Amino acid sequence: MERLAEDFWNIRGVHRIGGVLDIGTQMSLVRRADGRFVVVDGCALDAAQRDALLALTGNGREVDAVVHVHPFHTLHVEATQRMFPGAALHGTARHRRQAPGLPWSRTPVEQWGDEHPLSDVFDLSVPDGLQFTCPDERVHTASVLLRHPASGVVHVDDTLNVLAAPGWLGALLPQSSLRMHPLLARALEPVAGAADAYAAWTRALAARWADTRIVCAAHSAVRHLPEGGFAREVLAALDKVSDTLDKHRARYG
Repeated sequence: MERLAEDFWNIRGVHRIGGVLDIGTQMSLVRRADGRFVVVDGCALDAAQRDALLALTGNGREVDAVVHVHPFHTLHVEATQRMFPGAALHGTARHRRQAPGLPWSRTPVEQWGDEHPLSDVFDLSVPDGLQFTCPDERVHTASVLLRHPASGVVHVDDTLNVLAAPGWLGALLPQSSLRMHPLLARALEPVAGAADAYAAWTRALAARWADTRIVCAAHSAVRHLPEGGFAREVLAALDKVSDTLDKHRARYG
């Protein structure tokens, strides 16, 4: 459990593909102005991580809310709810379908507006031009991105990626700059204008969140950025997928 700012912590979890390759996952913890907490996502915790999280949050009693922001990150939803049973529970529409017995709040996170239930701690953004929940459930490109304005930390699952070597290799090999999801082509809405909408969303995000200094990316790493680095890397990532967007425009108009 790493403290990234005065009121922001990130926990890196284990997520193995085929029971072998650990691609990692994450959850974050944010302290509100009143001293209580919001948990973002859930992951499998080892004993030390669990003890540290519960110690910081008064054995979980000081957690006001839990929010799950990626529609296909569902493995640890119920376990996280058991840790914080008194917290308000927010998630996407797919979370509700996958776990209908849990006490979900009224509106799915991807439908929240500016005056959302966690607006005191987070700005949020949902990518334009993407299928938020793809019919092909192997495509996990879209999510709700959260930014903690007080610290300039962004929590993102899959939509933006950082390529980082696993384990001890990560200390030897440099991590990549921010990248778009590798299955972007399959996530774009199959309609005219989707590629342009996605590009416009990306440019607006780079401008609006330009002072971001830390990005917590699922399945990879925490990326620390220099001043202006977020905008530069997001726009560079958009440039790298220009062929993908052009092919979509050629097919759909």
